Amino acid sequence: MSGARVEVAIVGAGFAGLGMARALRRAGRESFVLLERGASVGGTWRDNTYPGVACDVPSHLYCFADRPNPGWSGRYATGTEIHDYLRETAVAEGLSRWLRLETPLRSAAWDADAAAWRLRAGDEDLEAEALVLACGRLTEPAIPDIPGLETFPGPVFHTARWDHSADLAGRRIAVVGTGASAVQLVPELARIAGQVTLFQRTPAWIMPRDAHPYSAAERDRFARHPEKLAELRDALDREGEERFASRSGDAAAAAAASATALAHLRAQVADPALRAGLTPDYAFGCKRVLLSDAFYPAVADGPVTLETSALASVSGTTLVSAAGNAYEADAIVLATGFASSRQPYAELVTGEDGITLDAHWGAGMTSYASTVVPGFPNLFVLNGPNASLGHNSSILMTEAQAEYVVRALEHRNAGVLRVRPEAERAYTARIDAAAASTPWIAGGCRNWYVDERSDRLTLLWPGTVAEFRSVLASADGSEFEPVTHESRELSRARGER
Repeated sequence: MSGARVEVAIVGAGFAGLGMARALRRAGRESFVLLERGASVGGTWRDNTYPGVACDVPSHLYCFADRPNPGWSGRYATGTEIHDYLRETAVAEGLSRWLRLETPLRSAAWDADAAAWRLRAGDEDLEAEALVLACGRLTEPAIPDIPGLETFPGPVFHTARWDHSADLAGRRIAVVGTGASAVQLVPELARIAGQVTLFQRTPAWIMPRDAHPYSAAERDRFARHPEKLAELRDALDREGEERFASRSGDAAAAAAASATALAHLRAQVADPALRAGLTPDYAFGCKRVLLSDAFYPAVADGPVTLETSALASVSGTTLVSAAGNAYEADAIVLATGFASSRQPYAELVTGEDGITLDAHWGAGMTSYASTVVPGFPNLFVLNGPNASLGHNSSILMTEAQAEYVVRALEHRNAGVLRVRPEAERAYTARIDAAAASTPWIAGGCRNWYVDERSDRLTLLWPGTVAEFRSVLASADGSEFEPVTHESRELSRARGER
């Protein structure tokens, strides 16, 4: 398809990319291509295969609204189940016709003369009238700069690049980080390792998970009575929206939630000194709130040593913490998160005036409606600036964005959409004002929601899903400059060939 022209190029085939492809098809648009760098669809659920990987959003809310899955094994789906769901969705909806696997985006540049994006994807050249970046925010592992790490003689790998060939049974394993991945991973490692040393820079707020499997009878009832499944989904959505108050700084809600978390800690960790080391000293919600019923018991009763400071240096097999404590290890697992605030794909995208998206976001990601960016005509970003959530399912956000993209394409009508800079400035000011007093900004912690270059909240949406939907639904096209039609005749001519 070298040199081919399509209406829309979608980059990424995780939830956001597949959701975008589905939205285009529902709108009757079939001139698109779905580019995926991996060997299968699935995004983060393809890449993350560490022991214990699972979703911390209820499974019946973590799927496409119009494609429920009555067969989820339990309240929280495993990573394998979610990957299977996405693969099954792509097959069942015939998306292979548009899908190009193992085709990474290498560059994308706006061509004003052609009124199109010129893409290099894999070994192919492609023109697209519109470009949708559905690359996700958790794609590139963040590897800490630890002196001497390269001297370690044993296996060293990130949770998102799990080395299944590494034999960890009975070994001394160091885990760096205590975020969401570590909380799922450590109990699994504690079952097989001789010793686990857990380097904790900052303790997390951890709530009870209360996970339970769905029985065969429950799964059968969901399959035979879709209205019951819809009722459950609605109830889970309401519960998620109610959690926003505690995460965003409502005093009463945060006090109640933190009391629950501390009671959970007291119930599972008897040792006062260990319990103190696991107790956060920052506001509830400042960092991602985690769910686990297995982490505290693993640390309290398993072969786990908690080091309450970061890994500072490595010399051969000896690991030294910031507090000066030394440990021996046979393997190191980095549970250190992702390059979330500075998206790697942004360096590959060049808009008008030769400015890259990375340069435009030099002080942190900005946009209008968390989706469109001035200086980048006919470009849409899903799951990008301020489109993440700390209280509910991110799928709800990307589906709303996909609907917005379809409406914008209808408004474009073969013309060029340019976002007014003042629309981005007003939206950014709104985000900043809403975020200023929240725990994410003022809660006394460092988190991956805030860009350290500007100290702005750039990842999370500081509101409910309903409020986000309202913002996108109220967008009437006035966010764009008057639509120009420099591409209308060119598009028509291309379509007649």
